[in-house]
Amino acid sequence: MVMYGCGNIGRGFVGALFALSGYEVTFIDIADALVDRLHTERRYTVRMVSGGGFEDIEIGGVDAVNGKDTERAAGLIAEADIMATAVGVNVLKFIAPVIARGIKKRLASGGKPLNIIICENLMDANIILGGMIRESLPEEDRGKFDKSVGLVEASIGRMVPVQTPEMQAGDPLRVCTERYGFLPVDRDGFRGGIPEIKNMVPFSPFDFYLKRKLYVHNMGHAVCAYLGGFAGFEYIWAAAGNPDIRLISQNAMLESAQALSACYRVPVKGIIDHIDDLLLRFSNAALGDTCRRVGSDPVRKLSPSDRLAGAGSFCLEQGICPAYIAAGAAGAVYQQIRESGKEQGAGNAAAVLEDVSALRPGNRLRESILKIYGVFLKGGSPADIRRAAELLRAEENRDIV
Repeated sequence: MVMYGCGNIGRGFVGALFALSGYEVTFIDIADALVDRLHTERRYTVRMVSGGGFEDIEIGGVDAVNGKDTERAAGLIAEADIMATAVGVNVLKFIAPVIARGIKKRLASGGKPLNIIICENLMDANIILGGMIRESLPEEDRGKFDKSVGLVEASIGRMVPVQTPEMQAGDPLRVCTERYGFLPVDRDGFRGGIPEIKNMVPFSPFDFYLKRKLYVHNMGHAVCAYLGGFAGFEYIWAAAGNPDIRLISQNAMLESAQALSACYRVPVKGIIDHIDDLLLRFSNAALGDTCRRVGSDPVRKLSPSDRLAGAGSFCLEQGICPAYIAAGAAGAVYQQIRESGKEQGAGNAAAVLEDVSALRPGNRLRESILKIYGVFLKGGSPADIRRAAELLRAEENRDIV
């Protein structure tokens, strides 16, 4: 099995599941020191942490290859039983030509179908990565590629923070993570049979799971991070412990839950149970996750289909007022302007929403975000932001038909 990416998710979640399922896992990465150590040790530790302590799980039967050796990486892909990626959205364009080279070798030798499980926080990841790979394949191989390569979207729910020296405590291969360990995947994306992988959950239609992950989990996490950072909290667990931030985050996720239930005709109770579990997981102080990490890259998180603008627009499509999502989006706009070095003000906020989120004047979500952004400009407290969202919901609910 080839695991492209041996970072926190690749090593701390997906690669570990495959190893625990009996696969020999070969990681491909360009982090020289990490690759060399994995190649030497052939094992590493995943540490499950919580307020009650920790449990170490040893992951053996692994190897690592440097991704800079593209010929060797392509050779591994050509021979793999199955493969996965966990490299980050912005890195996919760099590995796609290598994957294409491996697939070309595989097709030339008459190899069996290959399934690639795409473990990235990216809507339509199968379409995007597939397009990148096709661009690097000869035209005569593209039809064979469509028939013999499964591009399987996955929903990554496990939270793995940045690994600190204290977490690794002299063991640079150790990954500290939460215990949650399910891997939902798109049942319809596989070619050939579906392999039996520990905690892998094939599901169809998978769009529901993708939106639940992005518009409930990722969105709620981001709301907590932006409000927590604005209020001066360093850690997510501390932000989640503030009653007003917790309530805003919870209500934002409930807005998405109502929209998901309406769109996919699924009982809302199961999504609410998931939200309750997420709030407990956000409060896991042992993870040491920071508002800075979770709230990083506000431009991506404010993009039209991502967790904030995307969730808000999705709610409006289903007739749900996204007042609390707007509060989180306003926090993201505030952080983006601060990081850009520009002056905080309504004009620059409107420009961010137009340029980054594609929300034009007159758009209901845009106007909601700008209303609550005014509270940020005044230096309002989390309680002030909560009250602004409550007022906005009362006003907007009268207008939504």
